[in-house]
Amino acid sequence: MKSLLRKIVPKFLIGWYHLLLAFAGAFFCGFPSRKLLVVGVTGTNGKSTTVDLISRILEASGRKTASASSIRFKIGREEEPNTLKMTMPGRFKLQKFLKKAVGQGCSCAVLEVTSEGIRQSRHRFIDFEAVVFTNLSPEHIESHGGFENYKKAKGALFSVCKKIHVVNLDDQNAGYFWDFPAEKKEGYGIKDLQKYNPFDLKLPGEFNTYNALAALATGSVLGLDPETCKKALQEVTLIPGRMETVVSNPFKVVVDYAHTPDSLEKVYGTLKKEGSRLICVLGSCGGGRDKWKRPRMGDIAASFCDKIILTNEDPYDEPPMEIIEDIEKGISNFSELKKVLDRRKAIAEALSSARNNDTVVVTGKGSEMWMCIAKGKKIPWSDREIILEEMKKI
Repeated sequence: MKSLLRKIVPKFLIGWYHLLLAFAGAFFCGFPSRKLLVVGVTGTNGKSTTVDLISRILEASGRKTASASSIRFKIGREEEPNTLKMTMPGRFKLQKFLKKAVGQGCSCAVLEVTSEGIRQSRHRFIDFEAVVFTNLSPEHIESHGGFENYKKAKGALFSVCKKIHVVNLDDQNAGYFWDFPAEKKEGYGIKDLQKYNPFDLKLPGEFNTYNALAALATGSVLGLDPETCKKALQEVTLIPGRMETVVSNPFKVVVDYAHTPDSLEKVYGTLKKEGSRLICVLGSCGGGRDKWKRPRMGDIAASFCDKIILTNEDPYDEPPMEIIEDIEKGISNFSELKKVLDRRKAIAEALSSARNNDTVVVTGKGSEMWMCIAKGKKIPWSDREIILEEMKKI
């Protein structure tokens, strides 16, 4: 029904509809963002982690902070997991969240901002003090109608915030985001790490170094004490579902949300540097969308992994085995390949085949608590819990 409406209703009317909803949500909640310092984080990968890290440095600086990401909703010390299967909530829910944050004494809020959310004006009538760009690689290409449209959707966040822009200067699309006018601009890149030495970040991977630099750059432009910011980040040992080590012995088992070719390559590359045999459990997020990336993800798995187990993830209304076969098209001349439709059985297969000092990595769902199947149904799911349950059987 929704897809039919999109075809017959003019785009400008759909745009006005979303904008009206955004205004209504803000109006009925009393425009709560006007009473907060709001930071928005956008990009393809690293948004949730960066939201978490910026929140940590604000809290360490003595500011009660709320945050909303694909991982969780947090107000001060109260938090609940994001079970919506939607990174950026709808207009009314998001404005209610901000209103609640104000009511509980928060002075700051950090929000993960998605291209789909921007396209539906969920970012409108939120007074952003600062917006942060992490990186950009192909994602949601089919729904946006091309990479340039996807990039422009991200850029729309920078066009509505005129105050502070924080940009990853090492990204090839940095110039596009840097050119938006703002009162203050702050760039960051891997060379900036020297400013903070010694800096002992406990989160693994160069991509997490970039996420930490984004947070430090944001803290800097907001006038926060650099040493306080650095200390706060050095104390972070875990982001749920993001390179999360679930089992350490006799072999390592890692869960990660990676659902784009770029993020998958970075996760596999980081783990492969440890020199162990790498076993991956791989699906492809979101049936019915971004089909272009499936063979590419299979190719990346074949480049880094010693054993590949292809499985179900969030098929929605698409036949799960067709998704698996699309991923398989990118894998050639690979002997250690299995297709196991049942995700629990796929995880069990990976664990039972692991040897001492191997690494098993389960990607795609991270800390998500649901699997989306046909006819709009959701079933409870946790990669982490299933790994721990299956480990007891070994």
